[in-house]
Amino acid sequence: METFIETYGYWAILIGTFLEGETVLVLGGFLAHRGYLHLTGVVAAAFFGSLCGDSLFFYLGRRHSDFILAHRAVWKEKLTRADRLLSRYRTPLILGFRFLYGLRTIMPFALGITSVPARRFALLNALGAMVWATVVGVGGFLFGQGLEQGAGAG
Repeated sequence: METFIETYGYWAILIGTFLEGETVLVLGGFLAHRGYLHLTGVVAAAFFGSLCGDSLFFYLGRRHSDFILAHRAVWKEKLTRADRLLSRYRTPLILGFRFLYGLRTIMPFALGITSVPARRFALLNALGAMVWATVVGVGGFLFGQGLEQGAGAG
């Protein structure tokens, strides 16, 4: 199992964070604490996975929203919520939507539908992805540290 993690761990984090990611990233940080992966590699993989996934959803919103919404009725409800938030908090949302449960996938799609310039989204998305990858990855690392200390105290 160790060899598998060392060989494919970063790819698993990249793919997992491309799709959604919090659990995958916390686990990656935990595995970094255990010495199977390096924390900087975990954060980098999560950054690129998140950045690419959110960029794809932004592009899909920009170019293919009518087709996608015709096949995903559930997203229409979430878009209403996202639109309300966007009208009041556009820049903070672009920076922090990854931290809002249930909006991680729909928010870049919603932003793609709006008039947000692609360059502005790309810049703020990259900054938000770096903060998210660092905070959640380090959180997983610290979680592992806390478990170790708790086990030693018992």
